[in-house]
Amino acid sequence: MSAERYPTETEEQRAAAVEAASLAVQRGELVVLPTDTVYGVAADAFDPAAVKALLRAKGRGREMPPPVLVSTATTIDALAVNVPGWARTLVERFWPGPLTLVCHQQGSLQWDLGDTRGTVAIRMPDHDVAREILERTGPLAVSSANTTGSPAATDADAAQRMLGEEVAVIVDAGASPGGEASTILDVTGSGRGRVLRRGALALEDLTAALEDVDVTIVDEG
Repeated sequence: MSAERYPTETEEQRAAAVEAASLAVQRGELVVLPTDTVYGVAADAFDPAAVKALLRAKGRGREMPPPVLVSTATTIDALAVNVPGWARTLVERFWPGPLTLVCHQQGSLQWDLGDTRGTVAIRMPDHDVAREILERTGPLAVSSANTTGSPAATDADAAQRMLGEEVAVIVDAGASPGGEASTILDVTGSGRGRVLRRGALALEDLTAALEDVDVTIVDEG
């Protein structure tokens, strides 16, 4: 398989790119899409075979499950339970944006993202094209569009070089506006958050947003 590449420079091109990516996801195929951080490779989060193909394309095993991207902040309650109030404060402050929250997942979800140990990593990207696709597809399992061990792709060319034979569609929206991966914060602890990966949001950004909240954020990234 060789990827079809879709530009997004005009309204017509953008509409065609969103349509092509959405249909590919519905067929169980992988797509590359732009986000506000780096380019991502995406699969239907509720299609176990597609998620397995995503991990295989990345060169990853089940021990490294992909995060899930959503189009609206309210979707967090469809995917996660026991989200603490202070985590919701961060959602209000930083979503859409480069913050991924690791939450307790809803036990009723019919999906298989890998060895999640009962958690799900969720983010709402600050990128209009990405959210248009997500509005059409629903939640997507998305990992950075690169093979494991290689730098994250910050444009469609880099993503195509690494994953062009593994994906059906590449949506090209130019260079990533951020260029740095999201910060990953585990919010499953009681009164304590853990930074699992340092990224576009610094620890100082998180603590400043929670200055009036009784919670401790520790940096384990």
